[in-house]
Amino acid sequence: MINYREILRLHAQGLSQREIGSSCSHSRNTISDVLKRAQAHSITWSFEVDMSDAELQELLYPERTEGSNFRRKPDSAYIHKELAKSGVTLSLLWEEYCLSCRANQEIPYSYRPPVQRVA
Repeated sequence: MINYREILRLHAQGLSQREIGSSCSHSRNTISDVLKRAQAHSITWSFEVDMSDAELQELLYPERTEGSNFRRKPDSAYIHKELAKSGVTLSLLWEEYCLSCRANQEIPYSYRPPVQRVA
């Protein structure tokens, strides 16, 4: 997990983004993004209320909270029942699932197998 409090503390002490990234073991892009979002929300190191990193994450990254996940899990019972029928393949059910998700403006879970290279 990203240590938001430490990033803001080090930034308040005047350290560069490279130094903060090195100290916290995060990339410069992560540090830059956290500082940009903190500035947009007017969050500085001197917190009025003692906030945890989880609370800071909810404030800085609302899209990462549990309730904002727009992904719909595949219905495993339906898949199992459909696979028992002749002519139904997992690939066919997967395409059906993806089309259904996109029609409902949801993001389907997906897996991209690694590309195998022929030597």
